[in-house]
Amino acid sequence: MSTSVSEAIVDTLLKAGAKRCYGIVGDTINHLVDSVRKSELEWIHVRHEETGALAAGGEAYMTGELAVCAGTTGPGSLHFVNGIFESHRNGAPVVLIASNVDRAEVGFDFPQEVDQQRIYEQTSVFCKQMTHPSQARRLTAMAAQAALAHRGVAVIIVNGDMFSEQVPDDLDWNVNLSSPMVRPREADLRKLADMINAAKNIAIYAGIGARGAHRQVVSLAEKVKAPVVHTTRAKEFIEPNNPYNVGMNGILGNHAGMASIDRCDLLLTLGTDFAYSQFYPKKAKIAQIDINPDNLGKRSPIDLGLIGDVADTLDALLPMLEDKTGLSYLESALKQWELDREAYTQSAEEKDDTLIHPQFLTQMLDTLADEDALFTADGGSPMLWGLRHLTANGTRRFLVSLLHGTMANAYPQAMGIAASHPDRQVIALCGDGGMTMLMGDLLTLVQEKLPVKLLIFNNASLGFVEMEQRVEGMLDAYTELKNPDFSKLAEVCGFWGGRVERASELEGKMREWLATDGPALLDVKVNRMELIMPPKVEMSQVASTALFGAKAVLNGRASEVVALLRDNFLR
Repeated sequence: MSTSVSEAIVDTLLKAGAKRCYGIVGDTINHLVDSVRKSELEWIHVRHEETGALAAGGEAYMTGELAVCAGTTGPGSLHFVNGIFESHRNGAPVVLIASNVDRAEVGFDFPQEVDQQRIYEQTSVFCKQMTHPSQARRLTAMAAQAALAHRGVAVIIVNGDMFSEQVPDDLDWNVNLSSPMVRPREADLRKLADMINAAKNIAIYAGIGARGAHRQVVSLAEKVKAPVVHTTRAKEFIEPNNPYNVGMNGILGNHAGMASIDRCDLLLTLGTDFAYSQFYPKKAKIAQIDINPDNLGKRSPIDLGLIGDVADTLDALLPMLEDKTGLSYLESALKQWELDREAYTQSAEEKDDTLIHPQFLTQMLDTLADEDALFTADGGSPMLWGLRHLTANGTRRFLVSLLHGTMANAYPQAMGIAASHPDRQVIALCGDGGMTMLMGDLLTLVQEKLPVKLLIFNNASLGFVEMEQRVEGMLDAYTELKNPDFSKLAEVCGFWGGRVERASELEGKMREWLATDGPALLDVKVNRMELIMPPKVEMSQVASTALFGAKAVLNGRASEVVALLRDNFLR
């Protein structure tokens, strides 16, 4: 029995659970695309390969299943790079098939020849060159298995002339996975139990590594009377139905989350690799549980590090712990969390019909969106407003660019999510800068019938960068954006578009937008002068912002200073 290399690749990917392949057809992958056409694997025809990689990553992240993208040699495969970095850092199981020039031309600087392996091995769990046609099924199975087991991108590099070759296909190479129990030894668990039993004020800091441990985290908090702080990526997994939740830590966090960590005697970090060391406590003891040993003590010195799955480890640890009775530390944190939420609500109140605050816009969305909606958000201010003002209820899901921090991730990721979740409401919170970076794939929404709902936070600027410049005492420069009327652009592309410039018009137009069949875009003019206030404002930031104010006045921009004060401090 024999088959072609491309047929073996496609069949193996299908057996590994892949349902879609994202890319642009052309020269070196034409035989692969023809095999996809004849198979049950769906080809999603994007307009830019970066969008394809982001879409594949969005699908894989939300489903936990394999997604695929494929590119032609040289520019075709290189255009995937940023989307592959984003997807890999999100822990999305994706296989990229990156093609190269024909074997006879390798090493002779043939047009479009690129050393794909040197590029992609830094952002993958598996990156191999197919050196012989007989490796097709075996190498593809290994790549799929690595992507699924390690939650990351796997890359297969194939010379274009190899796809059409016939090869023996007698061995059924396939994916084999299991779910092992991983937890520390009894003696190590006892060390942790002794630390917890001896501590007075305990805080729990849960990351995305605790996504399968909601029950155990809540049980731990209840037993030791600890507030639960979560990372931004863990919001959807830790926040819902958690009476001990007090929000987030870090610059995107809130007072309760930051204070709980800063004032504790013992910090239990569970499945988090939170990168910013300045937000770890300076005096408390720290015990860390993580399934990846490389993460132990990487961000802050720790007193005890245990290797284990969070759920498995806590199941074994809980019987060793004493029930604590002191409630003052926990009650103080919960009271502050209540005040934080009240402040979020107050910041979203509208007093001027001509000025739409992004908080108001996001809270309106939170109220009107489906209970099981799937959200993405562009890096920058849309991400921040989404994390603060969208409610995690246990059925909603969220995907934002936190580890890679890219622009233009929201609606491409939403495309892959919509393709894999046709019965769910998929909403992308887009910055105007992010939208205009990859605008061409608005056409893909129509061509592939993807009913993504696009919400544009239109402040005519690279708003997050503008804020950074001002907080550092500089005059903002080169951040202004001259935007089109995005609602008319949507209509030209062939789908519904709406625009809102007054707060009183928002609810009605948003209801119409969400109720529209197929893709729809709502362009909302939001306040450009809105500051994203961190949970703790340093005096250096106040001084720098004051310096910006002085420079702005001297350069004839006094009206901007007045607007900044009015919209952020005098409301």
